[in-house]
Amino acid sequence: MTQQSETGQRGFFDFSARAKFRVTGADRFRFLNGQITNDLRKASETNAVEACMLNAKGKLNAHVFLNVLGESFLVDAEPDLRDTLHARLERYVIADDVQIEDVTDEFSLFHVLTDESPPLEHNRIVSARRFAGPGWDIWTEPAQRDAVRRQLSSVSVFTDSDVAEVMRIEQGLPRWRRELTEEIIPIEANLERRTIDYEKGCYIGQEVISRMKMSGQTNKRLCGLISLEDTPLQQGMKLVVPLTPEKEAGWITSATRSERLGKQIALSYVKRGFNDVGTRLDALAPHASNAIPVEVVPLPFL
Repeated sequence: MTQQSETGQRGFFDFSARAKFRVTGADRFRFLNGQITNDLRKASETNAVEACMLNAKGKLNAHVFLNVLGESFLVDAEPDLRDTLHARLERYVIADDVQIEDVTDEFSLFHVLTDESPPLEHNRIVSARRFAGPGWDIWTEPAQRDAVRRQLSSVSVFTDSDVAEVMRIEQGLPRWRRELTEEIIPIEANLERRTIDYEKGCYIGQEVISRMKMSGQTNKRLCGLISLEDTPLQQGMKLVVPLTPEKEAGWITSATRSERLGKQIALSYVKRGFNDVGTRLDALAPHASNAIPVEVVPLPFL
């Protein structure tokens, strides 16, 4: 089934601001595959692989997409990772024949939500699952950005950042600086199916990920919340146990009103013991005395 924007039509996004890096050199595959949680062999000229980069404690340094471009790999990430991700990659180049180049300004990047590849000539089109359903990345030169956007507008509806954010929250997808920070382990953010290959070779942080898989437990988990009284929720609200406000149960990372669902919804990290579906909690804003009753629901929001 083709994914659609809130307008009810097929949508496309302009992700040109994302940080982009080209990785070249004879050791590029071995080097990159030792940095990411997924198997780089899944990446190709026509298919992007989603992955995380971790520190030795298994916590996130970056959430990325990778694809092949000739004798190189292209890596893209959220815009505010441009400096830190570049530095992180360079830090692990020791005796490797690897070169890492910031090519953020050399490419424009669009993403189209559709089952079939969009009929655009003279552009690189790469399959990438950035949302819940199938989609396609379109890599082009900045000089062609306006022309490509006009072509896409003839068959799709441009989806602005506000609508994209609602879609992301409805689908339960974590985002850097919201659900994904340097204190989060990918499994806690429900990223294991999308970004972790348990059969691949070693990578930084693998021991922590493997131990967590073996135990089957996490201290917290990304969950959906609905506001039971339709009161707006906010990022940063603390979650507490009803009638026991000193007992903290988690915190809200993203919130919005879903017109499709007719509800105030939120993504949140909820601690073990309180994150079963149907659990009721209270959300508290900083310095606020009035509690907002919420309920834990499955992701994605239905």
